[in-house]
Amino acid sequence: MKKIILTMAAVFAVSFANAQDKKDGASGQTSKGKWLVEANTGNAMLGTTGFYYSSQDGNSEYNVGLDGGYFIMDDLAIKAGLGFGGVSFDGGSASAFAYRLGAKYYVKSMIPVTLDLTGASGDAVENFAGETPMWLGVGAGYAWFIGNNVSIEPGLRYNHSLNDKYTDKAVLQFNIGFALHF
Repeated sequence: MKKIILTMAAVFAVSFANAQDKKDGASGQTSKGKWLVEANTGNAMLGTTGFYYSSQDGNSEYNVGLDGGYFIMDDLAIKAGLGFGGVSFDGGSASAFAYRLGAKYYVKSMIPVTLDLTGASGDAVENFAGETPMWLGVGAGYAWFIGNNVSIEPGLRYNHSLNDKYTDKAVLQFNIGFALHF
């Protein structure tokens, strides 16, 4: 955990120093009327719209997904996401479909803060939980604009489970997002 925090601090410091040189150029990517398409790293839970793969002792988990958004005003995007994932284990396999609805606000056009609702359905959900999982998520990070249309956005995300029986109440994750702005 200590290494993750130190790595995040280093990435944020380098990104912040680099962004100060490009501050005027970065604000255009989050202007009203622009579109956002992003892919994020995921974690080991069903119901993610990120990318994830894990394999251990003959069991594997995977997920693929994308989020997209539209800037309804400068720095504020309304977002939706879709994902598909599954698990493979000794007794067979199961899959899940994930969805996400929310908003993303860029503080000073470079610090993305998200709030969204994520859910999942499918035979993987029914086999493991017996109920439809749903999470309320909040996240924050830093947008490092590496070109006119591309940003890398490392950050932290906290997911609060809205279903007591499905998963632990809280899931904290470190994500790295890759976004296209056009």
